[in-house]
Amino acid sequence: MKKGDLVLLSFPFTDLKGEKVRPALILMVSEMDVIVAFITTQFKWQNQFDIEIEANKINGLKKTSLLRLSKITTLDKDLILGKLGELNNDVINTINNNLLNLLQLK
Repeated sequence: MKKGDLVLLSFPFTDLKGEKVRPALILMVSEMDVIVAFITTQFKWQNQFDIEIEANKINGLKKTSLLRLSKITTLDKDLILGKLGELNNDVINTINNNLLNLLQLK
């Protein structure tokens, strides 16, 4: 498991009152945890930092989806149910730039 992998996991709701199995992007891996960004097919919440990802065999998504970089969380690795696929280096570079801007690190 590495940065750029798309995984399926049990993702908690923001109010922590439940969870749903959904895809997420791995942003960082540590010994026990992963930092992930939420992926959705709902485009109505899109902001300037989000990235549209076309579904294909390499990333394993079933539908064109929206990577929500403002929806980041740290989760236990045990919540990962499996790997769907991965993103290419060009998309990862765009993600890195968007994160720098979102977090005002530039």
